[in-house]
Parts: sequence; structure tokens; C-alpha cells
Amino acid sequence: MLLGILVVLCFIPAADVTENKILVAQHPLLIVANKTANLVCNYSYNGTGKEFRASLHKGTDSAVEVCFISWNKTKSSSNSNKEFNCQGTFYEDKVIFNLWNMNANQTDIYFCKIEAMYPPPYVYNEKSNGTVIHVKETPIQTQEPQSAISYWVMVAVTGLLAFYSILITAIFISYWQKSKKNRYHQSDYMNMTPRHPPYQKNKGYPPYAPTRDYTAYRSWQP
Repeated sequence: MLLGILVVLCFIPAADVTENKILVAQHPLLIVANKTANLVCNYSYNGTGKEFRASLHKGTDSAVEVCFISWNKTKSSSNSNKEFNCQGTFYEDKVIFNLWNMNANQTDIYFCKIEAMYPPPYVYNEKSNGTVIHVKETPIQTQEPQSAISYWVMVAVTGLLAFYSILITAIFISYWQKSKKNRYHQSDYMNMTPRHPPYQKNKGYPPYAPTRDYTAYRSWQP
């Protein structure tokens, strides 16, 4: 009787033991240069689960849940830690967590966790090796100093042009005033009334010339 029980146990399919198991694989390193990262969590599951939850955890002890996504055949929902900008997208054999506006302080190791929530039994994956996300420092922008230099160069050029403009204007005004003064003196000299010499007795004088009186010189005649 005991021998028959042992024979029956030997013929139990091994698949029943490993049916509800989730395996997760991640890339070991992810370098972020533009503050945006796409972390891929590849998984395999041979159970009959219909509702799942995938979450991303930060730190060697997975103490910080960055964000999660849960889904079933009809709908999905997601949420993110307030200190991160994260959103998950699920596919048939993988979950992709999109992170943006990352900073250097968020450089750490990140772990994916996949859970089969319903129907029972509840199953989740063993801890994977994780992915180290290295966020590079943003290079210092040099556009602002260049803009400041360009601004002061423009101010200097504008000031120099204004100075030359004022100088040329002053020279022109001075020259114009001198020229006007010379023309005024020349006009006064040319408009002086000409005086006729005394020996031109018989010639007619213009109306503006004074007439000499010769009566006094003829008083001695009879």
C-alpha cells in the first residue's frame, strides 16, 4: 500500500510546483544625460493572474517607492511619488517606467517589483539585481556671460557713436556761426554809400549823394 502511494506521488507533474512564479530581468546600468530615463522591467509569469501591479523602488533596501501602475483586462491606474516625475506603461511581457526632470541626487539603484494580485494565490517576484541609474550633472550654461559681454559691447559702441555725433554737430555749428559772421561783415562793407570826389562838378549825382553848395564861392562877382 505504501509503495503504491509513493508511485502515485512520483507521477505528479512538476509544473504544479512552479506554476505561480514571476521572474524579472533589468539592465544593470542606465546613464542619464538629458534628465530623462526609460527603465525597462522584463518579466515572465506562467500563472493565471488577471490583476497585476508593477512598482519601481529606489535604494538598496527598496525603501522608497518611486511610482507604480496597476492593471487588469479593462483598465489601469498609476501614481507617482511627489519627489519624482514618473509614469509606468505595461505591456504583455514588460513594464516601462518613464522618469523625467531627474537630478544628480536621484542617482541610485532601482528595482522593479511585479505582483499578481488576483485571483489567489498572491505572487510577486524575487528581488532582481536592479538597475543603477546614473544621472549626470547638467553642464553650466555660458550663454548668460556671453549675453552680458555682448550687451556691454553694444553699449560702448553706441556711446562712441553718440560722442562722435555730438562732436561733429558741434564742429558744424561752430563753422556755420563763423561763416554767418563773415557774410555779415562783408555785406556791411559792400552796402556803404560811395562818396564822389569834389572835382566832378559837371557830372550828375545820384539822388542819394549830397549836393555841394557853390553859391558862397560866387559872391564876389558883379
